Amino acid sequence: MSPPAALPLFSAFGIELEYMIVDASTLGVRPIADEVLRSSDGAITGEIERGATNWSNELVAHVVELKVSEPACSLDDLPQLFQTEIREINARLSPHGARLMPGGMHPWMNPLRDTKLWTHEYNEVYEAFDRIFSCQGHGWSNLQSVHLNLPFADDQDFGRLHAAIRLVLPILPALTASSPVMDGRLTGFLDNRLEVYRTNSRKIPSIAGRVIPEPVYTRVDYERQILQRLYADIAPHDPGGILQHEWLNARGAIARFQRSAIEIRVMDVQECPRADVAICAAVVALLEALVDERFSNLAAQQAFAVEPLEKILLATIRDADRAVISDVAYLDAVGYSAGPCTAGELWRYLLEILWREKRMDLGWQPVLEVITNEGPLARRIVTSLQAAGFNPTNSQPLLELYRKLCDCLEQGELLRS
Repeated sequence: MSPPAALPLFSAFGIELEYMIVDASTLGVRPIADEVLRSSDGAITGEIERGATNWSNELVAHVVELKVSEPACSLDDLPQLFQTEIREINARLSPHGARLMPGGMHPWMNPLRDTKLWTHEYNEVYEAFDRIFSCQGHGWSNLQSVHLNLPFADDQDFGRLHAAIRLVLPILPALTASSPVMDGRLTGFLDNRLEVYRTNSRKIPSIAGRVIPEPVYTRVDYERQILQRLYADIAPHDPGGILQHEWLNARGAIARFQRSAIEIRVMDVQECPRADVAICAAVVALLEALVDERFSNLAAQQAFAVEPLEKILLATIRDADRAVISDVAYLDAVGYSAGPCTAGELWRYLLEILWREKRMDLGWQPVLEVITNEGPLARRIVTSLQAAGFNPTNSQPLLELYRKLCDCLEQGELLRS
């Protein structure tokens, strides 16, 4: 999103959703995003403007990204807006025997065989990433996420928002994990996308850091401690300076000072936009409560180092809603005083407060109750596969379930376990 001027906290929202193009029958990867991203004169372009939304490409030719063209002042209309666009893209893909697939990862994609970089507009950036990191890997070419952009008006706003976001990041996989299958098998991780993402730039470790951003709360400190280090570390590998931009930063939330926003990047894409936007509504409501110091004061929030937050994140990457949180200081900071709990129990507690205090519209409740009662999409996928007898010698349940997920995306419905 590119607002003309800095916007106050929580006054607007930018959401981006990524989807994979697959064969309508086999669900194999189809690198034909260029068939979708054609302008009215037939030219292939990196982005198409469609009024309230834009369609674009990210890195590889089998991914299409949908996003609001300008910051939205409300989340209420976004599920239907995105749903309409998904159906239009599917209509364009249908003559090619293809459709969109949801979920944080393709469950059996072979990146070495199936990766094809986008070769059109902006491709020099993608070629630079490929040359440095080799994008034929799950952490580059097989991952679909949701990006939530939240504005800040000034340095004070940035410091308060960044502190709150750092606290929320570790528990987001408890709601958003949707990638339990990789290389055709259940790996034991509920969020394989984040597990591979956090190490995809290990050649230059400072690019992603430890996913949880460092505790810096002014633009000067952020640029000095994070961005300038990235630029220095990438420079020997990027003599043309192609990658010397804010978006090089691959932490779980990144500051976008050029558009006065922080972009949250740890959320797997769900089975339909209704679920994605409901989760974003919950995240926004919790962040607002933290910024208002509803549970803890600003000093306490800003005092958290990376390590304790990373420990919780690693637990939720593996176990999502069933990850146990025993860090008393963290639980105090988010207003939970009943002792150790699972991440799912913590979310149920927090959501009840947010609804009771009218910080979040009750219209999001039905979707969020499915997630908190039945588990995030990853858990519902695991439950469904196990019930259908999925194992290394019987992959048919996997194909059938992901066909059902593609239908969920087309129809705007949640997967129920």
